[in-house]
Amino acid sequence: MPDFSSRFSIQRPYQPHDEHSDRYRVASCGVTTLERQLESDRGRIINSAAVRRLQQKTQVFPLEHNAAVRSRLTHSLEVQQTGRYIVRTIFDQLGSGAGILGLNGLERAMESLVEMACLMHDIGNPPFGHFGEAAISRWFAQVLPLLPPFVHDLDRPAEQLREALLRELASFEGNAQAIRLISQLQKLNLTYTQTACVFKYTRCATEEKPSREAPLAYLRKKPGYYFSEREFVARMQHALEMAPGHRFPLTYLMEAADDIAYCLADLEDGVDKGILDCKRLAELLKSQYNALREPYGDADEPGFNGKCFDDLVNAALGRWQQEEINKEHEFFVNLRVGLIHPLVEHAATVFLDHAEAINNGSLNRALLEDNSPCHAIIETLKRVAIEQVFSVAEVETLELQGFRIITGLLEHYRPLLMLPMQDFQRLCEGGSRGLLIESRLFHRLPKKHVKAYLSLLAEPPELLNAPGLPLEVWERYCRCRLLQDMISGMTDQFALDEFQTLSANVG
Repeated sequence: MPDFSSRFSIQRPYQPHDEHSDRYRVASCGVTTLERQLESDRGRIINSAAVRRLQQKTQVFPLEHNAAVRSRLTHSLEVQQTGRYIVRTIFDQLGSGAGILGLNGLERAMESLVEMACLMHDIGNPPFGHFGEAAISRWFAQVLPLLPPFVHDLDRPAEQLREALLRELASFEGNAQAIRLISQLQKLNLTYTQTACVFKYTRCATEEKPSREAPLAYLRKKPGYYFSEREFVARMQHALEMAPGHRFPLTYLMEAADDIAYCLADLEDGVDKGILDCKRLAELLKSQYNALREPYGDADEPGFNGKCFDDLVNAALGRWQQEEINKEHEFFVNLRVGLIHPLVEHAATVFLDHAEAINNGSLNRALLEDNSPCHAIIETLKRVAIEQVFSVAEVETLELQGFRIITGLLEHYRPLLMLPMQDFQRLCEGGSRGLLIESRLFHRLPKKHVKAYLSLLAEPPELLNAPGLPLEVWERYCRCRLLQDMISGMTDQFALDEFQTLSANVG
């Protein structure tokens, strides 16, 4: 049987070096010390600017003024509660058998780790969500070939790394940005155990996307970290004995909590915005679910707590019809109560059923990604949300506006990216002669991001492992990363305000 206790460590990136790293393990430091260190992590996370910014990044409807519609922060709080529920359900299912998996006394530690991972899981997302990611990626893909350091001929090893860096810069990913925020931009100095819980995908962004048949393809389907954080990730993997390409066990629980929370929430926001009503939603849910389950016949009976999916939806609709004041709220409360429990139970059961693969981080799928009725629920909620909420004109218009804002901001700051390295270095040193426009743009860059750029630029050349790579190439990569850090760190409203400020017509 796997021993999960061996995976927990209190080691942090910044602490006195100790050759006897075993003292950071639970077996040596004790559960109480682990809980105390995780409480420190909790404080660092909750008080971080990255978490505070989530309150002004909207989940589905960018720049939404209706406070009832979810922000990234309120969504993350819901995911946090679901993650806590999954952990408690795991221990309920284990009962007195927790010791078999090395989990005796670790319930509070697991709760804290999963809760904080859930709270942080979206901190790397740029303004306007996935459309923000697409806007950043597309703009860089178009502009990078115009930069001199990226077009001159190089020897093969250096050319291979340069092409890999170009591929990364044109593939902005919120999950990878989260690792950068934790390790470099915010320098939260969390325990490696806590950081590993948000390490959802395990591929460096410089690597090409694997085929579906490749080993651990699911865990590597998206970039999980940038080249700039490769050394940090390597140290984390070493500290936690994580094999390359593998996950940390508790990441599966964070992912399941997000899957459970966000689908139903998106539909509720759609109803709150008047895009569809509860009666129509009930019909769509039942139809979609039955279509997904049709190949399995009666395989899902007796279903969820003795009820089939149709019964749960009809019960929620019945409460909606009876309620006089807050009808939509009553519908979703009842639907959520009916669905969350079986979904959480299933996630906990799958976690324990695949404990060996999960402990070594090799389970090549999400916990709720199977042919079960619970998976059909998740797929039903996702598909109805995509077809009925995300594809409506209002949402698509907001997404296009977000795309235009991000693209416009990058265009405004483009002169900084086009400068020769020597001129940009002059700006960093306080010089501005002959750089009228560029100096004013440079003054708008957050000082913390400029410092992060200088720190990354100063990395010893041998760490790049690419003989012959010109300094100009590495410097321009660092400068691109600087712009991506700045843009992705903006809230929706700040991005709009900055775009409007720089786009103002004069005279």
